[in-house]
Amino acid sequence: MKKLLKSGSAFAALAAVGVLAIGVSASSPASAETTLTIVSWGGAYTASQQKAYHDPYMKLHPDIKIINDDSAAEGLAKLRAQVEAKNITWDLVDMVASDAITACDDGIAATIDPDKDLAPAPDGTPASKDFLECTLSPGGSNCFIPQIVYSTTFGYRTDKVASKPTSVCDVFDLKKYPGKRALEKKPINNIEWALLCSGVAQKDLYKVMSTKAGIDKAFKKLGTIKSQVVWWTKGAQPPQLLADGEVVMASAYNGRLFSAIAEKKQPIGMLWDYQVFDLDGWVVPKGGKNHAAVMKYLRFATDTQRLADQAKYISYGPARKSSAPLVGKHATLGIDMKPHMPTNPKNAKTTILFNYEWWADNKASLDERFNAWLAKK
Repeated sequence: MKKLLKSGSAFAALAAVGVLAIGVSASSPASAETTLTIVSWGGAYTASQQKAYHDPYMKLHPDIKIINDDSAAEGLAKLRAQVEAKNITWDLVDMVASDAITACDDGIAATIDPDKDLAPAPDGTPASKDFLECTLSPGGSNCFIPQIVYSTTFGYRTDKVASKPTSVCDVFDLKKYPGKRALEKKPINNIEWALLCSGVAQKDLYKVMSTKAGIDKAFKKLGTIKSQVVWWTKGAQPPQLLADGEVVMASAYNGRLFSAIAEKKQPIGMLWDYQVFDLDGWVVPKGGKNHAAVMKYLRFATDTQRLADQAKYISYGPARKSSAPLVGKHATLGIDMKPHMPTNPKNAKTTILFNYEWWADNKASLDERFNAWLAKK
C-alpha cells in the first residue's frame, strides 16, 4: 500500500493537469431500506459531498438512506476499535492518505480492485490509470480510493494585520504579527513548517525529520509561539476562529477558507506559501455489514462526473484526471472555480509534497511526543 502513494509522482501528474475528478455506471438497487453511515469531516466539506454524491445517489436509489457522521478526525482510532470489538457501525470512512495506509497495513480496511470495483473514465480508461499516478494499481491491493487533492494552508484576518503576510514564516513572527494563531492539534504539517522556518531546505525536510536533532529543532521552533496558539481538531474550527476574531492567523484546509471568504464574505485572506498538498478519500471498513451496498455507492460517488461536481461547492481538486475539463463554475456564486484550486499555478508557486510513507511509519511516535510536549507548561 505504501508504495502506491509516493508524493512526487502523484503530484507531478496533478500539477500537470492543474485540477483533477469518471462516467456514471448504473447500479442495481440495494436491499430495501438500507442505511449507510458515512463518516466525514463535517462543515463545508461534508456539505459538498452531500450535494455532489449523497443526494443524487439517494434520488436514484430511494431504498438507500445515507447518514453523515462527522467523526473523521478520530476515524482511524475509532475504526480500529470497532473492528477489534467486532462491532462495526460505520459503512464508509473518509480518511487522509497517511491514515488510510495505516488502516490498510493494520488489516482494518477492506481491499478493492479499482478496475473491477470503480467505473472507468468516459473514454474507457480504467480507473487505475485515470486516478492520480501511484494512488491506485490494478488488482486487489488497494484500501484507499482518493477523492480530492486539498491543501492545508493559512488564512489571516485582513483587518487585524498591519501588512499582508507573504511567507509561512510570518506565522512564527510574533513581533510583526502579534496575536493568537490557530494550528491543528497534531504534528503533521506543523513539523514541516517549523523546520522550513528554522532554515531547513525543503528538499531536506524528511531527511532532517528522520533524526532526533531534526525533531528537537522543530519543537524548539514551535515552542517560540506555543503560548499564542489555539489548537484545533476539526476542519470547521479555524475559519470560525478567524471569523470570530479569536485568532489573527490560522492553518486551515483551503476549501474551508474559500467558503469563509467567497461564500460568507468574511474579512479573511489566503496565504498560499508552502501549502501542504494531501489526498483525501474513502476507506471501506473490513467486515462491514453493508459491503455490497457500499461498493455500489462508491462506483457512483467516485466517477468522473461526481468528482467534478464536488468542485462546484468547494475548492478541492478532484483526484481523477478525466474530471479536470469538467470543473467549472461554483453552483451558487457563479465564479470560475479553477483559480481557487490549490493546484492553480499562481497558488502553487511553493508547495510541500506530503510524504505519506514517512508519516505512516512515524505518526504514532510523533503523536506521542507531540502530546507530551503539549502537556508541558
